[in-house]
Amino acid sequence: MDTSFQRDQLDNQILEALMQDARTPFAELAKRFNVSAGTIHVRVEKMKQAGIITGAQITVNPKALGYDVCCFIGINLKSAGDYPAAISKLNALEEVVEAYYTTGNFSIFVKVMCQSIEALQHVLINRIQSIDEIQSTETLISLQNPIVRAVKP
Repeated sequence: MDTSFQRDQLDNQILEALMQDARTPFAELAKRFNVSAGTIHVRVEKMKQAGIITGAQITVNPKALGYDVCCFIGINLKSAGDYPAAISKLNALEEVVEAYYTTGNFSIFVKVMCQSIEALQHVLINRIQSIDEIQSTETLISLQNPIVRAVKP
């Protein structure tokens, strides 16, 4: 990873365009930004080498796949040394889609997606709270997700 890379306005424009649609052809970006397709290719490769661009992905609508319940679970561990084992066990649960090691009231904060409240109850009681390293949990159910955006370059 190249940590000496310095982004400029063109790099930021390329990033913003690719964040909106990662499948945008380099030739289209070149026309939009009045540069050659080779310039776009070189800039993208440099941003990959610098670790700024780490991949391209599609976005899936969880509700369209039947995942109607999104919640956040604050987790308190029995001890700080339990973190690696707890994360490993949480990572094995497909319902856990994000995890954060945090300061404050919780050691770990996870985002969980389930198809129903009954499924959430099962995951919470039989899978998460049964992890030996976990002392307690607090669950917050999401009612909406009105803001979703990536960071601006």
